[in-house]
Amino acid sequence: MGSSDDRARPRLADRLRRAGRAGKVHVIDFGLVAQTNAPAKKVVELAQRAQDAGFSHFWTFDSVVLWQEPFVIYSQILSATDHITVGPMVTNPITRDWTVTASLFATLNEMFGPRTICGIGRGDSALRVTGGTPASLATLSACMTVIKELVEGRDAAINDRTVTMPWVVDGHLDVWMAAYGPKALELAGSKADGLILQIADPFVVKWAIETAHEAVRASGRSTEEYKVCVAAPAYVGGDLAHQRNQVRWFGGMVGNHVADIVERYGDDPNIVPSVLTDYIKGRKGYDYSHHGQAGNPDAEFVPDEVIDRFCVLGTIEQHRDRLSELGELGVNQFSLYLMHDQPGATIDAYRDFIIGQV
Repeated sequence: MGSSDDRARPRLADRLRRAGRAGKVHVIDFGLVAQTNAPAKKVVELAQRAQDAGFSHFWTFDSVVLWQEPFVIYSQILSATDHITVGPMVTNPITRDWTVTASLFATLNEMFGPRTICGIGRGDSALRVTGGTPASLATLSACMTVIKELVEGRDAAINDRTVTMPWVVDGHLDVWMAAYGPKALELAGSKADGLILQIADPFVVKWAIETAHEAVRASGRSTEEYKVCVAAPAYVGGDLAHQRNQVRWFGGMVGNHVADIVERYGDDPNIVPSVLTDYIKGRKGYDYSHHGQAGNPDAEFVPDEVIDRFCVLGTIEQHRDRLSELGELGVNQFSLYLMHDQPGATIDAYRDFIIGQV
């Protein structure tokens, strides 16, 4: 699949190796993405471990039927840590009133300092598990504006009324938008403070960053201040076949979003790279009861080559090569999904061999 795209993919890591720069990681920050599984105490402990290991961000899923309510847990995390930043990856405009979402962020920031971040998208499991559908891009755009304005102490227009939160003083909130398709990437570039791209394929990352950056520049802002976060499963070890099977669920999760893109745009490679769309042709359906879980049977259609591209697997040197490649493309943060059978070992490997040492 996608052979012409594969030939065109830039092998930056190869060029870095020839230049004698292999192994240098250019990514500025590292985050950890968790599910808010019960008991919540374990999630708080994981955030403490992430801070101690040098991670700058601790993200969680926001799907309150499948997992526990994250904002309640954020309060405990912020109380138990002193500098790590917390937020959802990702919330959406539908499951909470926008003023409620804004007040949650603003309250946490007032209590603990500006240590929250809003990752937001159209919505996936949080909506579909109850029979809902993702928000439109127009709704998402309006929601991002209202949340940021309110949290930062400015007026916001809601239902033909101008409202403000008078108790906010010197508020600040970065809003990073999750996106895959061309229109969503354009919105992320024009309205958000950063882009969340849940895939680690350098070819797709390059295309997505270029698309978002074009919109950043068109909005009159500088790409130097715009942040790009790549989030994907990371697994350090030598048994690649086992690693692939442990994180194959991710290809199924991404496939939900890719299916929406194909429904909207078709499979024209001039609009969306075929390396992102070709693999879902074998997709038969998706049961959200297995969402984000190793062994998800609805991800069996995902081939090994897609897992190798979408995720960061293998030895420390292989991780460094991929991170260098992503950093050269303009990625500012790499956030690790650790929904596999060796999360602790991967955290330790990043602590000991990648974060702050390369």
